Amino acid sequence: MKERLEKLFDLMEKENIDGIFLAKDANVRYVSGFTGSESYALVSKDARVLITDSRYTEQAEQECKGFDVIKWKAPHPTLPEAAGEVCEKYGIKKLGFEKDVLTVDFYDKLRENLKGIELIGTVGLVEKIRQVKDENEISYMREAARITDEAFSEALNYIKPGVTEKDVKRELIYLVQKKGADDVGFSFIVASGENGSKPHAIPSDKPIEAGDFVTMDIGSLYSGYRSDMTRTVAVKMADERQRYIYDVVKRSQEEGAKAVRAGAKCKLVDKAARDVITAEGVEGMFEYGIGHGVGLEIHEAPAMSPNSTHILEVGNVVTVEPGIYIPGWGGVRIEDMVAVTKDGCEILTRSPKELIIV
Repeated sequence: MKERLEKLFDLMEKENIDGIFLAKDANVRYVSGFTGSESYALVSKDARVLITDSRYTEQAEQECKGFDVIKWKAPHPTLPEAAGEVCEKYGIKKLGFEKDVLTVDFYDKLRENLKGIELIGTVGLVEKIRQVKDENEISYMREAARITDEAFSEALNYIKPGVTEKDVKRELIYLVQKKGADDVGFSFIVASGENGSKPHAIPSDKPIEAGDFVTMDIGSLYSGYRSDMTRTVAVKMADERQRYIYDVVKRSQEEGAKAVRAGAKCKLVDKAARDVITAEGVEGMFEYGIGHGVGLEIHEAPAMSPNSTHILEVGNVVTVEPGIYIPGWGGVRIEDMVAVTKDGCEILTRSPKELIIV
């Protein structure tokens, strides 16, 4: 935690703040080690404070080594009052806060209780540090990816005509937990047949039919870190058009992954994948960015879009997930999670990308 805090203090100095109030669970965990929720970290060069309530005090005391744990309880002290007491104790005069996280109501309450303290809104300070993972973090993500791969492989035996999208989702949830995940990494997407044209389709009671494509976007949570993978399979058969569309997406995904390396502009990774589909003149090319960072959250920096200004660094972990989505027909998406290394990249999700017919 010491190295993380030192990096945060450097960013705080550039923002001209001498303390910061963190409310996003992932950021609180990153700087303090606290794995619970609805708690807050207030840190400065002198202060290491975790503010929580009675549900989490024992847990916080066990997990947050080097932090003072303060319990707030309405009516007194309220959370803003507790924050004010910390600022007064440590002489914090310019307090940063996550303006993209706190509500206006909570900000107003902070302002009422922090008299004489300047509140300065910040965006993405901890997230900027989080996007570069150390080897320990990547090892957790590698394990989350392994679990996801194994669950996907076993789930293929379950997919057949007559089972519903919801059935497949439930089986996948069971399997990732059976294989060792602490939980699912996010709410799974299972889309079959025409539903595959919706990139974020909600699993339905639709029975899977022979000839359907089935797209599964799944991932695991392991030691706080997440994996993210998508595969599309065919049920019983695949016609010529399906095979062609699948091959275009596969080549697009592979070209995007090849472009992932330290020093590469994220927008050029997007372009590498997009150019394959453009060259084929296929309708329904993905309109979202080619991918996103993954870590403590399923979507985090760096952004991987045509407008992204990010440049990849060693330690970034990103997804590469092109797709083709055709209303009334269906869709195909293939996604891998990729770590940027000093030698290029490591593809963490290793499930086969050749067309699988179940």
